[in-house]
Amino acid sequence: MNLLKNKQHWLFDMDGTLTRAMHDFDAMRVALNLPEGVPILEALTNMEPSQALIKRRELDEMELHMAAEAEPQPGSTELLQYLCDQGAQVGIVTRNGREIADVTLQACALDKFFTPESIISRDCCAAKPDPAGINLLLARWQADAAQAVMVGDYLFDLETGRNASVTTVHMDVDGIFAWPDMTDVGVQSLPELLALLETADDSKKLLR
Repeated sequence: MNLLKNKQHWLFDMDGTLTRAMHDFDAMRVALNLPEGVPILEALTNMEPSQALIKRRELDEMELHMAAEAEPQPGSTELLQYLCDQGAQVGIVTRNGREIADVTLQACALDKFFTPESIISRDCCAAKPDPAGINLLLARWQADAAQAVMVGDYLFDLETGRNASVTTVHMDVDGIFAWPDMTDVGVQSLPELLALLETADDSKKLLR
């Protein structure tokens, strides 16, 4: 059974999924003087508000610099074009800030696939793994979770998808697939994901 067949609402993580992974989170924690092993946004949430504000500004500057140098993940353009050609809706759910998301997508020439309303950042609502971002985008689309897919490269993406009751796709370039209980479909690349969709589409044509 192809779990992706007929899915019309596609939500993507950005860094490491639609774009090449480039964040060294351990080095970023060191630069920000944050606790080792604690996710950055969660570490900032636990700080005293005035100090957290300073750190958030530092984080934004750091991420904006990286965003300007972002590169697309191989196959991202082809996958997004295919989905749009099939009439599917595509969106972003990212732990990045909105400006950083916009700069990243522009640097990778992927911004043409997304409307302003289809990009959900940490500035919109609670960050992944909270399902608020997926729920917000599905509400904007007036879409059913049963027809939606969350694609990501990390645990937070998969947990978010599970929490929002959508189908989850883990893109793991190393092929380890460390979170099978959170994963409905595992692929090692976006071209592999596209091939699965094209196979499902070909099967649908044969049944007509």
